[in-house]
Amino acid sequence: METTRQQIAATLRSGPATASDLGEALSLPTPVVYDHLEHVSRSVDGDEEFLVAPPACRDCGFDGFDDPMNEPSWCPECKSERIGEPAFVIR
Repeated sequence: METTRQQIAATLRSGPATASDLGEALSLPTPVVYDHLEHVSRSVDGDEEFLVAPPACRDCGFDGFDDPMNEPSWCPECKSERIGEPAFVIR
């Protein structure tokens, strides 16, 4: 049986997913998934890359958030709270 982190890595190797997607698939709370993603990102070997599509504001399109591995609560440009989740993939 695979560990949770191995399951997350396997899922990300099959295509992009958000923390919410992974949480739903693995029955985990989203904050717990983010903790696992930090570890998964460090454990990817030299033949693969852990890629992050950063969160983006759905109102103004801003995507220059300081920490792309985090889900911000509001946009620093327009103050909107409509922020799309970051997506992750291993290639």
